[in-house]
Amino acid sequence: MAKLSFLLFFTLSLLVLSASARNVASKKLTSSTLGLDNGVFKPTRNYTHVCDASRFADLGLDMKDFAFCDSSLSYEIRVKDLIDRMTLAEKVQQIGDTALGVARIGLPKYEWWSEALHGVSNVGQQGSVASFFDDVVPGATSFPTVILTTASFNESMWKTIGEAVSTEARAMHNLGHAGLTYWSPNINVVRDPRWGRALETPGEDPYVVGRYAVNYVRGLQDVEGTENTTDLNHRPLKVAACCKHYAAYDVDNWLGVDRYHFDSRVTEQDMVETFLRPFEMCVKDGDVTSVMCSYNRVNGIPACADPKLLKDTIRGEWDLHGYIVSDCDSIEVMLDNQKWLNDEPEDASAVVRGKVREAEIDKALKNLYFVLMRLGFFDGSPKFSSLGSENVCSLEHIRLATEAAREGIVLLKNDDETLPLNHHKFKTVAVVGPHANATTVMIGNYAGVPCQYTTPIDGFSAYGRVIHEMGCSDVACKNDTLIFPAMKAAKKADATILVVGIDLTVEAESLDRVDLLLPGYQTQLISQVAAASKGPVVLVVMSAGGVDISFAKNDPNIKAILWAGYPGEEGGRAIADVVFGSYNPGGRLPLTWYESNYVDMLPMTSLPLRPIDSLSYPGRTYKFFNGSTVYPFGYGLSYTNFTYKLTSAQRSLHIELNKFQHCRDITYTEDAFRPPCPAVLIDDLSCDDHFEFEVEVQNIGKRDGSEVVMVYWTPPAGIIGAPLKQLIGFQKVFVPAGGSEKVKFDLNACKSLGIVDYTAYRLLPAGGHSIVIGDDVVSFPVQVSFHGSV
Repeated sequence: MAKLSFLLFFTLSLLVLSASARNVASKKLTSSTLGLDNGVFKPTRNYTHVCDASRFADLGLDMKDFAFCDSSLSYEIRVKDLIDRMTLAEKVQQIGDTALGVARIGLPKYEWWSEALHGVSNVGQQGSVASFFDDVVPGATSFPTVILTTASFNESMWKTIGEAVSTEARAMHNLGHAGLTYWSPNINVVRDPRWGRALETPGEDPYVVGRYAVNYVRGLQDVEGTENTTDLNHRPLKVAACCKHYAAYDVDNWLGVDRYHFDSRVTEQDMVETFLRPFEMCVKDGDVTSVMCSYNRVNGIPACADPKLLKDTIRGEWDLHGYIVSDCDSIEVMLDNQKWLNDEPEDASAVVRGKVREAEIDKALKNLYFVLMRLGFFDGSPKFSSLGSENVCSLEHIRLATEAAREGIVLLKNDDETLPLNHHKFKTVAVVGPHANATTVMIGNYAGVPCQYTTPIDGFSAYGRVIHEMGCSDVACKNDTLIFPAMKAAKKADATILVVGIDLTVEAESLDRVDLLLPGYQTQLISQVAAASKGPVVLVVMSAGGVDISFAKNDPNIKAILWAGYPGEEGGRAIADVVFGSYNPGGRLPLTWYESNYVDMLPMTSLPLRPIDSLSYPGRTYKFFNGSTVYPFGYGLSYTNFTYKLTSAQRSLHIELNKFQHCRDITYTEDAFRPPCPAVLIDDLSCDDHFEFEVEVQNIGKRDGSEVVMVYWTPPAGIIGAPLKQLIGFQKVFVPAGGSEKVKFDLNACKSLGIVDYTAYRLLPAGGHSIVIGDDVVSFPVQVSFHGSV
């Protein structure tokens, strides 16, 4: 494996080489252009799928001559027949993001690249993306960015959004405006608060990220009634999803260090415990059809050229049923930027030069065409054929986007129960700040064209009279000239809403932050307007990553603070609904909000999650950072109050070992208790041991509300390197005022009580584990012991 090309084809079965596709002319392929209009044939009618006898007749071909169009045969036989008909040159032309098709056998062109991060998008390199908008399909529903949707901690919501997005995708496909393969979601863990792509992700906790991935992917892919198909290579697909960017990718462009050159130096412990876990869940539990490898190197090897990460792990250990795709131009990055193995462009002609067997290309094509078979690209999908323009930007989906934003908004401060405002009392509100009239800011990136916008001004106008002053011309807020008019507006109004924050000029793909502060004069704007305001002041922050707003948290003039992320096309309506009490907020922060000096403690390029004492580097994420914060992970208030009561709990697990299951040692602190059998390798256990408990959640306030019951695990005392705590379960439950609901948890011991030691073994430790519900509101011990082995 001395050459890049050999690694790519032999060990990875890498399937979409976008660098190779850049140099070929491309044309959109959709269901309405399934003819071969490259000068050979121009269709006179629209076709919904490849294997249409009339289509072949128009091409001057007889479909009966092509076994790959015989639906009575297995996918295995059909795909082999299709590949066997191609020459080597034709095969190579099908493994770029633009698959050129083969005219002589009736195989049309196909664009693999579409995006659906939080709605169908037209984002991508011009000429290489299947989805587009025009007068026929003017736009698609733009849901909140992923970081805010995650803050709802509502798994059913995550899946429902996926279902809505895939419905719009299928409808657009039927209209000739989209493909069937979508390179979403982004499931990288936010290790550092400076990362510019935090808005695209489900946050800092690998379990939460994984659960989001599973639900969103299931929403995109699952065809009702076929979710439990045992033969996963034949399971029908609504659309095909892709979990990205694999792996250990979370540096884009920080102080001159960019993703194209960065080498992620990662311990195997952190890889297994943090960076790989969401992808493992996405493949195993979500049955995703694609994984995208990232630009960066991992311990010296480009992620898209690492047989251990790709062939051994994704295909071998996790058993991916689909294809692996490189990030855009990753192959060129390896060649030109990383100088990997000192390959030259000529080495790309791997088969001709005798470095790769043609059969390896056949394997790659097989993975691709199996996915297209499952999507109905060849045979059609009658279940979705009726979807059309009325299913894109439907009222149902716009309402869902509004609800998703409401559920994600987090109440950070509410002194004197200032919120919700009574619209009968507060009839005039001043809405000021750089995001007061936000539109594109609310939809973040990979957003496409939304159905419509409801700005914050629009939202508040539904509740009363609005006085608007910008306060800053944009988020950079480079001068204070607009602050005084904002102060005057605040003096006139019954209440003041300050809508501030950051945007894609501060945090974005290819742009990491260098600090955690509000830009320019925004802090001055907030403080001076709050001091001048006649009525209560509500601060609304739009951002993905946390912002150090300690000054506002501690300012008595600022009565309430809301975090609204980037709330999607209906964000303004959702914010106003929360402020005026039409919706009781219940979101929780999916990220730790650090104090501003955190970025002075360690460089963004230091990958370890655990503290590095020799360098005085603190830990990362709530699992390993024990310093002070502005707001911790999982924080969020409500307009009502909830109490918890543990109604039942299993407090011990006694596991019998056979002679093939052996005790493993664990590194403890000197004064820690050491059980006779400290731990057992999880891979050696059947892992069918569960522990159950039930919590009664009572709403003791006067308002209906939803509560996120968050369950944390604390490992037995004294285990060196173990996390401070780890989220192992959560459920969102609606409880009416004065009512109560019982919430049951049934957790697997291996998945919930296991650790990853410094050698990267997954171990189930013996001893006293603690289960902590909420902010240590209720807790109970679970004693794990092993018997019968040595």
